[in-house]
Amino acid sequence: MYCASFVASSMEIAISTAFCKCSTSLFKIATNCTTVSSSFRLLCGTYVFQQLPAFLEKNGTPGFPQRHSKAFEIKITPERDVAAQIGDKLELTCSTIGCESPSFSWRTQMDNPLGGSVTNMGNSSILTMDPVGIENEHEYLCSACCGDAKEEKSIKVDVYSFPSDPVIEISTPLNVGEKANITCMVPKVYPSERLTMQLEKDGSVSSMKEFYEEGSTKTIETKSLTLTFIPTFEDIGKVIICLAELPIDEMEFEPKKRQTSQRLSVNYGPRNTTVSVTPSTTVKEGGAVTMTCTSYGNPAPKISWTKRSISGESQFLSENATLTINNIKAEGLGLYECEGVNQFGREKKTVDLIVQVPPQNTTELISPPDNVDEGENITIMSTTYSNSPPQTVPQKIHPSNTTILSSQNDTSTVSKNDTGIHHETGNNNETRNNTDVIEIAVVEMVKETDYVIPVIVVLSCLTTVAIPALAILVYKSRKAKINGSYSPVNVPEPNV
Repeated sequence: MYCASFVASSMEIAISTAFCKCSTSLFKIATNCTTVSSSFRLLCGTYVFQQLPAFLEKNGTPGFPQRHSKAFEIKITPERDVAAQIGDKLELTCSTIGCESPSFSWRTQMDNPLGGSVTNMGNSSILTMDPVGIENEHEYLCSACCGDAKEEKSIKVDVYSFPSDPVIEISTPLNVGEKANITCMVPKVYPSERLTMQLEKDGSVSSMKEFYEEGSTKTIETKSLTLTFIPTFEDIGKVIICLAELPIDEMEFEPKKRQTSQRLSVNYGPRNTTVSVTPSTTVKEGGAVTMTCTSYGNPAPKISWTKRSISGESQFLSENATLTINNIKAEGLGLYECEGVNQFGREKKTVDLIVQVPPQNTTELISPPDNVDEGENITIMSTTYSNSPPQTVPQKIHPSNTTILSSQNDTSTVSKNDTGIHHETGNNNETRNNTDVIEIAVVEMVKETDYVIPVIVVLSCLTTVAIPALAILVYKSRKAKINGSYSPVNVPEPNV
């Protein structure tokens, strides 16, 4: 029986039952080869190492131990120290070269539990950690034996937890002028003492925090940063950013920075309420007008329209932002009120709508109603309805021409030459006229001295809708006999 064993790493050959003749390629039986010199054993071992494969192929391998033809090596994948996220799956693979059927074993450097499962397949062994936990933060050692040969390789596993972006929470709805808290939270972070956080508002850092002072804990934690402030109108629509960073330089993982942003929604009552009127706030009777109300607030204000009566009471009209009135009547004039309302307040805007109405329903009251003697006073009261204010003057109608009685300071002077038919006309310059005819009989008084005392016509016009326009004609004559009618027309508007 031919057998040999040797350790390739030291090139030391131990031959127990075979005699090696180094000068030839033949193997001869001997009883003891262990007595040969060390140099011979080395030379012989080299010879045997070179010739043994062919010999074994020809003569078989009874009694010979495990052999390998290449240098025995071991490696671990990943090749470098690894950073594993807690909750993820991690596999460490230990494999050999130069050995067909090695035996493997895994352990931690401090002989702690592996915290995983081992699967051996041929010349490789896989240590699986699923899921990775804080207990897997160790240096792992893989050992492989091939016959009398043994190799070991180690790898360090660092664990961390930074699985998601920060979360922004607002304690209460943000209302202008009311204190509120904005909190940024980073969930499930490890190691939390390495975490840094900051809150930015509109690009400026409002608050920041480092957690190294809290010390190291072997637990996964949720860390937070809170900003307390009082919202203003300037904060409406601004962006708040929460930035979290886990800057561990000795560990390779991504991402090391995470951030979340949120646009601030600040509640406030209606403001900047405005009303636009088309075509204008002055419209002729029978025309159309459109009024549009705009109000700003959060939440959006609810719009309503009302009309305020002369007594001060409000008449509800619409809940639409746009109010349109077609074929408007004289009664349509007045104050229209737009109101924006939400749970944080209300604001009103008023517009005064003017409806132009022509003079109409003109009536006269003559006092005294019968014939008057020359030199007596006569009063003519004329009433007309109009908007805008009418002007009323007497106008004498003559077959050859029309004479408008002169007027100054609401007083007109007439003489006996004004005898005839007169019209009284109301005119408001924007719309049409309204004319009525009156007739007065004056009995002439004859005296030696002829003179005329002026006839005083006092015109007084009241200028609101459905308010009478008053024309007072005081007629004084001593000599002339005047018969005729008077009516009001275009003269400067009288003072009231």
